[in-house]
Amino acid sequence: MQQNEAVSGSTDVVALREWMDSRSIGNGPIESLVPLAGGTQNIVLRFSRDGREYVLRRAPIHSGRRGNMTMRREAKVLAALADTDVPHAHFIVMCEEPAVLGTEFYLMDSIGGFNVTVGMPPTQAACSSKRRIMGLSFVDGIATLGHVDHVAIGLEGFGRPEGYLDRQIVRWQSQLEGYGQYANWDGYRDLSGLNEISAWLERNQPRAFEPGIVHGDYQLSNVLFSNGSSEVAAILDWELSTIGDPLLDLGHVLATWPDPQGDRPGSRRQILPWAGFPTADELVSRYARHTSRDLSNIDWYAVLACYRFAIILEGSYARSSAGLTPDTVGTRLHSAAIRLITRAAGWLNGV
Repeated sequence: MQQNEAVSGSTDVVALREWMDSRSIGNGPIESLVPLAGGTQNIVLRFSRDGREYVLRRAPIHSGRRGNMTMRREAKVLAALADTDVPHAHFIVMCEEPAVLGTEFYLMDSIGGFNVTVGMPPTQAACSSKRRIMGLSFVDGIATLGHVDHVAIGLEGFGRPEGYLDRQIVRWQSQLEGYGQYANWDGYRDLSGLNEISAWLERNQPRAFEPGIVHGDYQLSNVLFSNGSSEVAAILDWELSTIGDPLLDLGHVLATWPDPQGDRPGSRRQILPWAGFPTADELVSRYARHTSRDLSNIDWYAVLACYRFAIILEGSYARSSAGLTPDTVGTRLHSAAIRLITRAAGWLNGV
């Protein structure tokens, strides 16, 4: 497929091909270029060249220096995971030259599989035992990540584990308060439970933790499952990864885990059929079999994950209130933030 203009998120295919030529990465035309779902922040494209499938990931051009820094961090952690058991896409190369496509980007291998939040293949949709395998493998993936010695694989300095938990409440409170700069934002009105939750988190914060790699957004929308084995084939979207307390990832699993009807508190889209997937308690028990970490305070991590994720989502609503993003997106994510805070408040009150 020959393309001379910017396509699929302003990606110049000619410039990409010439850059790959200069690095001796494949030969011939770039073919079958298609955009993939990559969340709301980054652009993800799949294409083939010379018989090999690639995935390109980059930030939007308007993201500037921050987006480039995010791409470098993602590339660094993916490259470091190369010889580990963590399921991930093989990292190929990073381009730190914004002039090529307008932003920095990296290439990785394409991974076959499916995202359960988009839909299930007939085999998994028809078999509850395969869906159970999916759920258990999902939590195994994050337990495996928690085992990795970040220093041994070159990620010392990738984050600041000292005081990691101490910084959480202050950081997210500050981010929420920052939304006040957006005209017409009235988010506090619907998120009144935040103050109670933050006070509870401060009172019950764990005193110590074992540092490790934190994915930062570990939920079902960020993994691919194998069509054959039904196990996790790759963990995706490493933009929030750092070095901190890996139990926050397990907390995020609990915060976003669907209810018995397949409804997710952070999304309008149900996962159906849901019967067969493990319960949240079963996920914690499964994780406990693969870790020496103390899970006695796991409720704290789950509440923190709801709190943190709700504030992240509320940012889109704040920007939409000021006319900077579509109203439909902002309203949808504001509703998701409310559901997350409601879930956390329910846990605090024993519901």
